[in-house]
Amino acid sequence: MENRHTSLADTLERVLDKGVVIVGDIAVCVVDIELLTLRVRLFIASAQTAREMGMDWWANDPFFSPKVVDRMAEMKDLTQQNAELRDRLAVLERALGERRS
Repeated sequence: MENRHTSLADTLERVLDKGVVIVGDIAVCVVDIELLTLRVRLFIASAQTAREMGMDWWANDPFFSPKVVDRMAEMKDLTQQNAELRDRLAVLERALGERRS
């Protein structure tokens, strides 16, 4: 077996390129009664590798992307406008129905 020396940078580059998953469960029990269970799932990879795997939750998280806050405010405004237009349409439909009667 060939003895190779790898630097920390090489190891880190390989881990970020391929990704590493660390899984663990911690359970706290007293007299065979489970009081608390912590499930830990840790995925370490580069952002590009995570995106390739379909994990890009940070793209829509307001903490990491300030533009999301603007989009959320815009969506709230659009939702409010939509509700107002629906109400106005309902009033108009009722008035039209009363005229036909």
